Amino acid sequence: MTARDPMLALQRLLQPGVAIGPSRLEGDWTFLETFANAAAHPDELSETGHWLPAQVPGTVAGALRAANRWDDTAPPPLHRHDYWYRLHFSGSGGRLLRFNGLATIAEVWLNGVQVLTTRHMFAAHQVEVELAGADNVLHICFRALHPWLRGQRGPVRWKPRMIVPPTLRTVRTTLLGHMPGWCPPVHAVGPWRDIELLDPMGTEPTRGVRAELSSRLDGEDGIVALRLHIAGLTPAHGAFAVTGPDHAMWHGELRRVAPNLLAGELRVPAVQRWWPHTHGEAALYGVEASIGGNVVSCGHVGFRTVEADREGGAFTLRVNGERVFCRGACVSTHDLPGLADTDEAVARWLRLARDAGANMVRVSGVTCYPGEAFYRQCDALGLMVWQDFMFANFDYGDAGGANAGLMDDAAREVAQWLASTRAHASLAVLCGGSEAEQQAAMMGAARGDWRQPLFDTLIPGLVAEHRPDVVYVRNSPSDGAWPFQPDTGVTHYYGVGAYQRPLSDARLAGVRFAAECLAFANVPCARTLAEAGLTQPVHDPRWKARVPRDAGASWDFEDIRDYYLRALYDVDPPRLRYEQPARYLMLSRAVVAELMTEVFGEWRRAGSSCAGGLVWQLQDLQPGAGWGIVDAQARPKSAWHALRQVWQPLQVILTDEGLNGLHIHLVNETAAPRTVRLSLRCLRDGEAVAARASLDVTLAPRETRQLTAAALLDHFFDFTYAYRFGPPAHDVVLATLHDDAGTLLSQSAYLPDRRAAALRDPGLHASVAKEDGEWWLTIGTRRFARWVHVDDHAFVAEHDWFHLGPGETRRVRLMHEAAAAGSAHAIPSGEIHALNADSPVFYQG
Repeated sequence: MTARDPMLALQRLLQPGVAIGPSRLEGDWTFLETFANAAAHPDELSETGHWLPAQVPGTVAGALRAANRWDDTAPPPLHRHDYWYRLHFSGSGGRLLRFNGLATIAEVWLNGVQVLTTRHMFAAHQVEVELAGADNVLHICFRALHPWLRGQRGPVRWKPRMIVPPTLRTVRTTLLGHMPGWCPPVHAVGPWRDIELLDPMGTEPTRGVRAELSSRLDGEDGIVALRLHIAGLTPAHGAFAVTGPDHAMWHGELRRVAPNLLAGELRVPAVQRWWPHTHGEAALYGVEASIGGNVVSCGHVGFRTVEADREGGAFTLRVNGERVFCRGACVSTHDLPGLADTDEAVARWLRLARDAGANMVRVSGVTCYPGEAFYRQCDALGLMVWQDFMFANFDYGDAGGANAGLMDDAAREVAQWLASTRAHASLAVLCGGSEAEQQAAMMGAARGDWRQPLFDTLIPGLVAEHRPDVVYVRNSPSDGAWPFQPDTGVTHYYGVGAYQRPLSDARLAGVRFAAECLAFANVPCARTLAEAGLTQPVHDPRWKARVPRDAGASWDFEDIRDYYLRALYDVDPPRLRYEQPARYLMLSRAVVAELMTEVFGEWRRAGSSCAGGLVWQLQDLQPGAGWGIVDAQARPKSAWHALRQVWQPLQVILTDEGLNGLHIHLVNETAAPRTVRLSLRCLRDGEAVAARASLDVTLAPRETRQLTAAALLDHFFDFTYAYRFGPPAHDVVLATLHDDAGTLLSQSAYLPDRRAAALRDPGLHASVAKEDGEWWLTIGTRRFARWVHVDDHAFVAEHDWFHLGPGETRRVRLMHEAAAAGSAHAIPSGEIHALNADSPVFYQG
């Protein structure tokens, strides 16, 4: 492993947990690019070469971006060169150097002596070194990955087409940047996680301390366990305190149980449970430790149970005993060039997920492990995490022979990650990896080769040891006669989507849990397109370059969106794109909103077999029509707004049941009973009321109730126009839920005729006013307005892409994005569109 191989002797010193004491090796880092293998030793480097400043932790891409030498539209191929990082620092005596993440083929040299080599991006490494005094020089060389991979060969049963090159299976690194058509070719190179310098004889007990924090339930009480790994001389005892959400405090003792280790447990009576935010409060308990008169924050814990109901092929999560419909999105990375691990880097993206009504996010095995900040934010926001380990698509082979080294690397990676994330209540599902079984099946491997010891034995054994409180899934997807069979276990559902199935397939497929679903080329707002220079987006070659596609496929995900444009809206996409590009983009945004609404409405209805769906994906990695429901500038797209309306904890849903008419589904996921007024209106020409009904309903906590629309009327009415006795009597059915104060809680619309040209112009009107320093837009309509959208030059509408009933008004707050000087004096102006509007309505503050 290394020239001196100190890792074997010092593995016991590789302390688990999260660093909570100052220990980062600081200084003026620089880096130098050289040709691959041009220098074998630091002495061969040019002192007068073009050394550039570098941020550590950070990446080469991040450093080039900071030096204005990075082009997002044409990322340089970083894996073709070597990159040398250098730091001068002072210090004497024995120390421990800890590297928490080096991407990926790395050599470490201290004062001209090689102390470490590694080919593992996801594992931490620690070495014992002797410092020379006032001028120590640390060099880290990140060797060119592509030349190294050319020498890696071995027998495999299948080779995935989506990952380039396929020899990446031989090295532990992220697949980001190696999936053409999925994400930009931005390669992860550099010290992407902290480098720490620890003093084993230090007298400051809080310097370099790592906290291994965990919690569990014992009846109604909570048990908090804290283990503090001290880098230096360890006191015989310490203390710790736990503070609850109501500021009550409990105190416990820490005792030295081993060299460099303090540990203690504390019982907290009658704890508040941690819930996903859709079902309750994400209650957290803060933990602080006192060591040698110093107080350090150790993090937060939560108390909850998570179980999976798998009976009869189901996959349903129960949190604290309650069934939870999981919805959300898959995340890739919040900072592709820099892989930053800061609250600022992740918080805005995760808040957007929560604000959309998501209660789960998935980290797929084709991406990269997030940092501590990601899980900390998920804990606080009440977002469950489905975490894949970073194994995807490949044949990882058996547990011995030529694969023994790979299995050792995997064991180290998984064990370290589990030990460092034990505190997080948000972790709900741990998954062996992504699409390994699916890839084997689809590439023609024999059924006996689909499963692998890595996922069946190694990883589940470590999960059972370190995190028995979470659900383990072998692979995503898995179970069923095929690994990806929708009606059994976990699937990746693209029936409505890439496989061009009708909307009815969302029910016909009998989906149990979709860990991925509903991938479309989602068009961002006009402002994002303009800022990206895509002023003629559908005719710009850069447009197509940013549309996601599967490797080797003769179609892309814009073709999939166009298929549904034609099928649902009865338009000719190529002709519309040619003759009316603005109309084409408007309908493209609307049809995705419609698809998201219909599928999740089907999956959340009473009697549905589905217990969860995670959209692919949360955010775009570059401006354009990407998979994200949020664009690269963190602006929500039409899909986000539609999902926000169908993911609410209190919800009304309409489903077409053919000759059985229209069914109304009322959902109350909250812990309290809710009394609501249900109103049902059938509109002719989008204005005249052909039939109406209303009903006061009290929904029990966690209740989903089904009503039949026909039962609300005392006469026959063909809600779905299934019997077709003469011309239709209506063109819209509108269901609304209001509370006792008349506040709109939820709304659902059903159109017997979905065609884009089916409805008359709504007669929109608008006014804008400033109240208490905030701008408000009031939108009204004479007739039913379908998919109302606000397009402002500087502001973002808090609510967008909604339906508006005849005679109704909607008051929408306009929020300015910039915090720069002068933004407080900005004046909104823009246009209001609707799918059935002949022309937009202009407004100006």
